[in-house]
Amino acid sequence: MTDLEADLRKAVRGEVGFDVTSRALVTMDASNYRRVPLGVVAPRDADDVAAVLEVCRTHGVPVVPRGGGTSIAGQATGTGVVLDFTRHMNRVLALDAEARTAVVQPGLVLDRLQDAAAPHGLRFGPDPSTHSRCTLGGMIGNNSCGSHSVAWGTTADSVAELDVVTARGQRLRLGQEWAGAPTGLRELVDGELARLRTGFPELPRRISGYALDALLPEHRADVARSFCGSEGTLGVLTEAVVRLVEAPRARALAVLGYADEGAAAEAAAGLLVHRPLTVEGMAADLVPTAAALPRGGAWLFVETGGSSEREARARAEEIVRAADVLDALVVTDPAGQRALWRIREDASGTATRMPDGSEAWPGWEDCAVPPQRLGAYLRDFRGLLVSHGLKGTPYGHFGDGCIHVRIDFDLLTGPGIARFRRFSEELADLVAAHGGSLSGEHGDGQARAELLPRMYGEEMVALFERAKDIWDPDDLLNPGMLVRPAPLDTGLRFSVLPREPVEVAFGYPADGGDFSAAVRRCVGVAKCRTTSATGSAVMCPSFRATGEEAHSTRGRARLLHEMLAGEAGGLVTDGWRSEEVREALDLCLSCKGCRTDCPVGVDMATYKAEFLHHHYAGRRRPAAHHSMGRLPVWLRGVDRMRAAAVVNALASVRPLAAVAKRLGGIAPERRIPKVATETFSRWWGRRKARGAGGDPVILWPDTFTEHLSPSVGQAAVHVLEAAGLRVVLPPTVHLEKAPVGDGRTVALDPVSLLRGRGRVCCGLTYVSTGQLDRARTVLRRTLDLMAPVLETSAPVVVLEPSCAAALRTDLPELLHDDPRAAQLASRVLTFAEALEQLAAGWRPPALNRPVAGQTHCHQHAVLGDLAERRLREAAGLTGDLAGGCCGLAGNFGFEKGHFEVSRACAEDQLLPSVRQAPEDAVVLADGFSCRTQLEQLAGVRGRHLAEVLAEALRSGEGADAEGGP
Repeated sequence: MTDLEADLRKAVRGEVGFDVTSRALVTMDASNYRRVPLGVVAPRDADDVAAVLEVCRTHGVPVVPRGGGTSIAGQATGTGVVLDFTRHMNRVLALDAEARTAVVQPGLVLDRLQDAAAPHGLRFGPDPSTHSRCTLGGMIGNNSCGSHSVAWGTTADSVAELDVVTARGQRLRLGQEWAGAPTGLRELVDGELARLRTGFPELPRRISGYALDALLPEHRADVARSFCGSEGTLGVLTEAVVRLVEAPRARALAVLGYADEGAAAEAAAGLLVHRPLTVEGMAADLVPTAAALPRGGAWLFVETGGSSEREARARAEEIVRAADVLDALVVTDPAGQRALWRIREDASGTATRMPDGSEAWPGWEDCAVPPQRLGAYLRDFRGLLVSHGLKGTPYGHFGDGCIHVRIDFDLLTGPGIARFRRFSEELADLVAAHGGSLSGEHGDGQARAELLPRMYGEEMVALFERAKDIWDPDDLLNPGMLVRPAPLDTGLRFSVLPREPVEVAFGYPADGGDFSAAVRRCVGVAKCRTTSATGSAVMCPSFRATGEEAHSTRGRARLLHEMLAGEAGGLVTDGWRSEEVREALDLCLSCKGCRTDCPVGVDMATYKAEFLHHHYAGRRRPAAHHSMGRLPVWLRGVDRMRAAAVVNALASVRPLAAVAKRLGGIAPERRIPKVATETFSRWWGRRKARGAGGDPVILWPDTFTEHLSPSVGQAAVHVLEAAGLRVVLPPTVHLEKAPVGDGRTVALDPVSLLRGRGRVCCGLTYVSTGQLDRARTVLRRTLDLMAPVLETSAPVVVLEPSCAAALRTDLPELLHDDPRAAQLASRVLTFAEALEQLAAGWRPPALNRPVAGQTHCHQHAVLGDLAERRLREAAGLTGDLAGGCCGLAGNFGFEKGHFEVSRACAEDQLLPSVRQAPEDAVVLADGFSCRTQLEQLAGVRGRHLAEVLAEALRSGEGADAEGGP
């Protein structure tokens, strides 16, 4: 233990982390930069903050305050001690509805303040797109704005008083009329009044530099306002009094369509006279699908408020009439508005990928110009991009003249980095020529501070340095930011990554087969750190359960980044054998939620499987990998010996079950599921074939349906045949030619007989436990069995969502060298998709009941659930299913040591949705894991949609609606 660490542990009551994991988690923010700290401290209060500053001053070690770590200019990273306020100093201390103020701590997430203010009809005005994870301290440090700044301004406009601790331990209460000003600051301002009155551009989004003009007499010498945007370089914030605004009782969203972004930019300033709440802009190249948007190539999102929905709509329609648009859409439904706003908010992540899939990076994320000059500036900006051979997709706060853009800089090679510098210098000159600010929202940090003289001139920047020296004479706080900055092209986070692709098992087709590129996808926007999932969202259940950065998608990506950096400067130096990485990935549920919910498509489930594959290569695996990873083998053995009844009887004897669970690495709190005494295939073999003639539909007998819940398969057969489809099972022997197979086929040629019988398998349990060699063997055997099917056009219906997802994604990515893998993946249909696509004229029985339950996480992340929603609607099953993850997640919730996290994940959304459901609600759970979790934690029987429909058909409900295709 170093002297610094020892002294900190003696001085503070909060956590002190100098271990590899703690440091790795904060090496980066959402910028292009990386700094390795000495340690991390999570202070409990202002006394802890003062103690940390005293110890670090004694040791000559810098201190960096950090909130949500979503800063885009590098200012939330440092080489000394990082203060993490999110763990303890994260509360609303008081809220005065009458005075419209709140007292908050710096680690408070913005959405939690909004939650506290909402019952009083109030809200905090600024709302960055990262509102679900950014903190008030970070917002004050960067002077953040958000989409509503045309109505409610920047964070500085909402700050009344600030409690700060200076680097030398002085505690100050900052406010107006020089309240809390450190000695010498007033004298500095009094001597530079003329410069301060003339040296700052007039525009709503001027964030760059220190706001020294707020100290002018005509601005009431507002020290608190001047502190905003100082990026942790002047003092450490410990508490803030902030102003709240009245929230409109109703809102309407007008989406205005224009031919291109230039036309939208030209129109934005003219809409401000109507006093909208937002004027946001984005172009078609940032929208995955424009189906929900009005006609056009670019759009303005203009929000209006009112005391009623009618008044809000009237204001929105007035703006539509005043705007010269190609097309427009006005939405007053809150759910519809949220869906549209998600398109805009996700742009911060979507923009990190160009339309062709190539990478794009921040660095010039948020320049701002006077709104009236936005159109001209955008034209010049586009021209500058072309002249440097670069591409970018602008979007942002058009009403305030602030543009966000990610650019396809090459930050991996010397020539690319040199071009990055040249472009940065020329763009700084262009912004200054338009009377703009290098930063309009996210601060200067390292990305832009070096270029501030081009905006302000050398004398004003020298004044900034003098102000910094008054506040922090020892240069202890966040050195290298804002003044005396580090060069913008040093410390790039990519410099330590390997230049050659790492040998891996998966194909990573979206990343050119490069695992480093896959890990680089995480740019740190931290959508995975949301403390509550909304709608159907899944990511990231383990973070919501633990609140620990190491258990977020971003945290795991940071550790993988350090692992790849290895000996080149990474904190993790033992590569795939790293215990730090294994521990962080251990609580990843492999829910695949990040594959869809992460704006940049990080797929941590795949990365986890990859890591486990290498980590355990040639080593002893945990018992759970054998007991549950090889589940298909054990269950087939039970079936061959006809031992299901015996196994179930033994599992019901508690001492025997306890021994089995201990040997198998299974959580003692779990009950071992019962094995079906008759498998689905045996039931299939003894029934008489039914259904119509015609081309077959292959029903996939996944392991869970086959051995653990054959009633789901039986129900699906009943419904599919009622819909007029001919259901068959996959071949169980290797056939050289037709028949395709119905699960009963016996090969007649000797070669096939020698090969023996087999069962198709998606390999899911092997993939989730990282047994990728075994998974490949199983999947190749499956492709061999399915060969005659693939020579036809027969679709493959998969009832278990996790197995369908594995066939859709894991199969082609793991066997990327076998064209049959992509062919089979393209044939996979869910139960609802099969009915919709193959039996379009069929109508389900009318159930007319509410539903409760949860959309399977893999269904949400990989398969999509639109067909399921439409089928439920057609059957009269009303209401939405919850999002999130059930927490069992295949083997995860059964593994020893995972039970509490598994239960916490279930309590996040699934269990509350079932408890709050009406008595007559149908509890739907298409996944075996979801049904098992419901049964074991809530005593509730969940059913597959096929079971619900089959029961209705059998009982004659809605018989007149069965019809035919």
